[in-house]
Amino acid sequence: MIVQLTGTLVETAGASVVLDVSGVGYELGVSHATLADLPARGTPGVTLLVRMRVTDAGPALYGFSTREERTLFDRLVQVSGVGPKMALSVLSSFRPRQLAEVVATGDLQRLTSVPGVGKKSASRLLVELEGIFSKDPGLKSLAASATLDLDGPAPAGPAPSVLADVVDGLLSMGFSPQEAELACEGLDESLSVEQALGQALKRLGGRS
Repeated sequence: MIVQLTGTLVETAGASVVLDVSGVGYELGVSHATLADLPARGTPGVTLLVRMRVTDAGPALYGFSTREERTLFDRLVQVSGVGPKMALSVLSSFRPRQLAEVVATGDLQRLTSVPGVGKKSASRLLVELEGIFSKDPGLKSLAASATLDLDGPAPAGPAPSVLADVVDGLLSMGFSPQEAELACEGLDESLSVEQALGQALKRLGGRS
């Protein structure tokens, strides 16, 4: 599984970019947010986090500038009726923190501003996203921050960066997002990434 690519940014066109990695050009679909984060064309050493999706049109790669954006993409494409194109449309309209605020306030009107999302779809997405932000180990900190004024400080938990690294590690090993989520629940916040990953693997039956 390809989870990250580093190379020279040789092309940016619309909603896609091309990275030259050791002479091989990889075309990746990106959100407007990721596109805005990228340096000028011709810049070497550009790193994008990656997901590959296979559809009727064939395999396609998608690139992300942050772990949170990639995690949201993973979750969005699991929602019934949401494909990679719509997921990128949502992520082009809202950065992860902004989307967390939309969900926390139940702002249906803002969500319907996403191209291709009507009121019915937006209502369903709000419900799905509420569960995503409240349960996903890598996104809980965003949800807690977005609702801080309403609910007070969020309860302590494992460091978001550690959780994100553990989730990414489990996904790269072939575990599903649901398995990664269950394995990370309640991990000790003092653990290092290696220790937390080891604990998560034990919960999943010792696969490595």
